[in-house]
Amino acid sequence: MTAFADIDWCGRPVRIEYAWLGAEQADAPLLVFLHEGLGSLAMWKDFPAQLCRAAGMRGLVFSRPGYGRSTPRAGDEVWAPDFMHRQAYEVLPALFAQLGVDAPAWLFGHSDGGSIALLYAARFPERVAGLVVLAPHVFVEDVTVANIGKTREAYETGDLRAGLARYHDDPDSAFWGWNRIWLDPAFRSWNIEGELQHIRSPLLAIQGVDDAYGTLAQIRSVQWVVPSSVLLELPQCGHSPHRDQAEQVIAATSAFIHRHDRG
Repeated sequence: MTAFADIDWCGRPVRIEYAWLGAEQADAPLLVFLHEGLGSLAMWKDFPAQLCRAAGMRGLVFSRPGYGRSTPRAGDEVWAPDFMHRQAYEVLPALFAQLGVDAPAWLFGHSDGGSIALLYAARFPERVAGLVVLAPHVFVEDVTVANIGKTREAYETGDLRAGLARYHDDPDSAFWGWNRIWLDPAFRSWNIEGELQHIRSPLLAIQGVDDAYGTLAQIRSVQWVVPSSVLLELPQCGHSPHRDQAEQVIAATSAFIHRHDRG
């Protein structure tokens, strides 16, 4: 069942939409889901529940500020190039404190959510049991910018806005906060490779070979900085491996977690 937590962020109160999965399994390890740049709690659909059942874990799924049923982005709020750092360093700790998450948790992040998971694990290594990231961004590529530019056309002239309105109280908040900063020339130099050297947790990075929003150089860069990380490159798979190759992602993630969390 969806609930709401109140935190202070950006100098104002913010409501965060969240849901627990398998909360009755009090002793089970926790897996926290971090959605993509246009995602939300609802847009994960039943994938988190499937993965938690397969891995024998509890789950925490939530919508970041500006997304889903969480507080929309303020009208005058323009995201800066450090917006993912702020989500990792400010929003996540505040949410965890509000919900009483104090033991190290596993993180499962997709796209921007994968980048946020990496940043959180690098800043707070003692708070992370391990992480799985799908199609994370660690630097900006031309292909990413080009295809995000195409999504702007789809939003303004196609049916993308109507589609997003099914999952976000304010689709303009979700779309423009993400789209404008990714297309801002100031964002082209964004790079988090340097931060990754501080990650100490087990790390599985998954990406589709046919990802339209990033090349395999993204996860290969992760492994170059974090040599202990494990890569899974999935053929016939695009930017959303948990949708395109759900069975493979669940199997690989469950096996990885069991290997590292259950001895």
